[in-house]
Amino acid sequence: MKLPHLLPALVIFIVSLCGEVRAQVLHRHLYVAAPGVRNYLEYGGHGVLVFDMGAEHRFLRRIPMKGLDTTGKPLNVKGICASATTGRLYVSSIRSLQCLDLLTDKFLWERDYEGGCDRMSISPDGKVIYLPSLEKDHWHVIDALSGDIITRLEPKSKAHNTVFSLDGAECYLAGLGSPILRVADARTHRIVRDIGPFSAPVRPFTVNGASTLAFCCVNDLLGFEIGDLRGGKMLHRVEVKGFKKGPVLRHGCPSHGIGITPDEKQAWLCDAHNKRLHIFDITKLPPKPSGSILLKDEPGWVTFSIDGKTAYPSTGEIIDTAKKKIIGELKDEKGAAVQSEKMLEIQFLGPKLHATGDQFGVGRKK
Repeated sequence: MKLPHLLPALVIFIVSLCGEVRAQVLHRHLYVAAPGVRNYLEYGGHGVLVFDMGAEHRFLRRIPMKGLDTTGKPLNVKGICASATTGRLYVSSIRSLQCLDLLTDKFLWERDYEGGCDRMSISPDGKVIYLPSLEKDHWHVIDALSGDIITRLEPKSKAHNTVFSLDGAECYLAGLGSPILRVADARTHRIVRDIGPFSAPVRPFTVNGASTLAFCCVNDLLGFEIGDLRGGKMLHRVEVKGFKKGPVLRHGCPSHGIGITPDEKQAWLCDAHNKRLHIFDITKLPPKPSGSILLKDEPGWVTFSIDGKTAYPSTGEIIDTAKKKIIGELKDEKGAAVQSEKMLEIQFLGPKLHATGDQFGVGRKK
């Protein structure tokens, strides 16, 4: 039995279905802010570079940014964060915070803040940013949509690194002049307790998804220390064995950069002098070493893809975390190698934002 009158409807249905399938394809992009190693333009120029993670990290485009000094020269990029809920991307320089629309790449605003800016963190709902000054006494708490200041916290610790908890209830504040990690209540915007003291001022750090542990680089340590985010005490000191400390080009400390894999099975630690990433098993504490990876340059940061399958040191290598093997290298539109300490993953489901990663290598196991 022939039903020619149904063919047009069937064709329309198939075309519609194919369009719906295409609309649901997940696109994974790596957003890399530059200059992301001090103000060195040779490592990627100026702007936000976007790479296709699903196509061997092919370069897609460069988004122009501001963040210039009075002579028009790009300033050091200090941090990057984003929200899939509000569709905003934020990049800080030593002087200002910039905001753009993730769906259109449209530049929305740039705001200067008293005391400058450092490495900020955004709440999971995308409404609030904790923005450290540039090694001064204070953090600004910022309305993420407008850039307006909500309040100000003054631990007087030489404000530097900032990490929000996965549930958004707390924000952790580390100053490079203090061995104490401060905990702020993200509802009241007040500092409610201290973690530590650690053995030296806290440098880059990250936290687990349950907000019970902090993994901290500290001055003069080739290794890291672990703090109890609930009890407030330092729990473990982990030193890298088989490698010696030595002079470093940047940051002034042997280990500047630590991240934990999203499944919270490993911690990856930067070793600038020896140009390595050291890997530790953290399924049981204290952690146990489980290998190291030689890099082309001195790492100052490390983070991960949302699924944890890929690690990104600031030196620009792309690393398969399961094999602990370098599988590629970030390169710009001219084929030049890219390095940056400020990068994160942005996911799009069809034309819509789906999820955002973070620059800190925060654990995602609740």
